Amino acid sequence: MTTSSGSHRNEPATTADERDMLDGWLDYHRATLAWKCEGLRDDQLRRAPLAPSELSLLGLVRHMAEVERYWFREIILGEELPELFCTGEDPDGDFHFDDEATWAATEQVWQTEVELARQAAAGRSLDLRSQAESHHRGEVFSLRWVYTHMIEEYARHNGHADLLREQIDGATGD
Repeated sequence: MTTSSGSHRNEPATTADERDMLDGWLDYHRATLAWKCEGLRDDQLRRAPLAPSELSLLGLVRHMAEVERYWFREIILGEELPELFCTGEDPDGDFHFDDEATWAATEQVWQTEVELARQAAAGRSLDLRSQAESHHRGEVFSLRWVYTHMIEEYARHNGHADLLREQIDGATGD
């Protein structure tokens, strides 16, 4: 799988300081997920080709929008925000959508959450403690931990995206 002019992934610098390294790896993984979705039609992005799993590329992007929002804005900044796609009745709503769900709308929501996450972290110490306790753990987190977790979250889901993309159109690549 080769990147087209629409996606650009920069390898993180191998000698950067900690903050630049964390930003670099997070942006690299964000770009990787976008790349895995590049060039596919909406119906292909909605496909869940690995039954019985409900994973789809569109669902992964919706999930990452939720995750960006949750960790950077709700946990680190303490903002009280509604879920984007999930509900109490459907906690996996990020993976449940109808045939009208589009890449354009999903990508816009995701990119908005990425930009707001960048703003939430900008200029703040990596030692900053979360303003809110995690809803599911009751723990306090440092911004450093959130960065590390987000890199891990993207890396894991980019592995899923590799498998999904190969099943959809045979494209492979790192």
